[in-house]
Amino acid sequence: MYSIDKQCEIWAVGGGKGGTGKSFITSSVATQLALKGLRLVLIDADFGGANLHSFFGISRPKHSLSEFFEEKIPLSQIIVHSGISNMGLVTGALGSLDSENINYAQKQKLFRQIKSLDADYILIDLGAGSHINTLDTFLLADKMIVVTVPEVTAIENLYQFIKSVYFRKLKFFLGTFGLKEMVQEVWKNKAAHGIRNFSNLLDYLKKSSPDVHAAFEKEMSRFVVYIILNQVRRNTDILVGENLKSVCMKFLGLTAVYAGYTEYDEQVQKHINKKEPFMTHCRLSPIIREIEEITEHIMTGKKSGLSASSYEQRRD
Repeated sequence: MYSIDKQCEIWAVGGGKGGTGKSFITSSVATQLALKGLRLVLIDADFGGANLHSFFGISRPKHSLSEFFEEKIPLSQIIVHSGISNMGLVTGALGSLDSENINYAQKQKLFRQIKSLDADYILIDLGAGSHINTLDTFLLADKMIVVTVPEVTAIENLYQFIKSVYFRKLKFFLGTFGLKEMVQEVWKNKAAHGIRNFSNLLDYLKKSSPDVHAAFEKEMSRFVVYIILNQVRRNTDILVGENLKSVCMKFLGLTAVYAGYTEYDEQVQKHINKKEPFMTHCRLSPIIREIEEITEHIMTGKKSGLSASSYEQRRD
């Protein structure tokens, strides 16, 4: 599974904290893509806390990212079969390796080999938090996906994660104009510049020069975040996704798409405990259709058409 010329589409799934069901969503969306006949490789980039393999019933992976980093084995040679047709799996680094132990050269080598994998889609499951290596891996993606649950702390952490990613992207972009230090100084002293939020900061930077303004509009317009709300229990929970999207657009000035939600189903945890792939063992669950719709929305770039009333209709 390695090709120098092959161009694949990369999806990265991140979030602000653990326990939101991010790995479940990643494995489910990946399975849905594979069931459509698409070839993909799923990568567990949760360094130090890898568990994605357990969602496919794999107890002891034969290979892991530890071999890539510590033994310099090519990424293509540590792909194992997930048990799902068309889907290969790169299991996470097992042992003492964590995100902080990965240096710049290792990270860039990993990114090059991810881009060269011979597949239609590459899905990367990231660890929680905002470590630089996590943010950079998220920014590698063509489609950036975040997962949260309708709880205040989870939503606050997710907003901070998105903000950190966007600020990281902004610094990369402004670095090409020699303005990296300026954005840090302006944000640090935002009150003196009359800046109240991130959106104000962007307006301030656009005024720095016509070239920066034009390049900014072109480059940063590609920054789109797809929001998935997991474990919905009531119709009012659905509004959390729409509200989060609005907050991102208003205060960060970025494009956010509410890709959809999955409702709470106690069968999910039962299948996880049994190490059984949910998507192939529980086809009658409403979550199956919800995952299908989420996947389609992300593939096409369209927002979810679901509403609070549609949740009630489904349960009826």
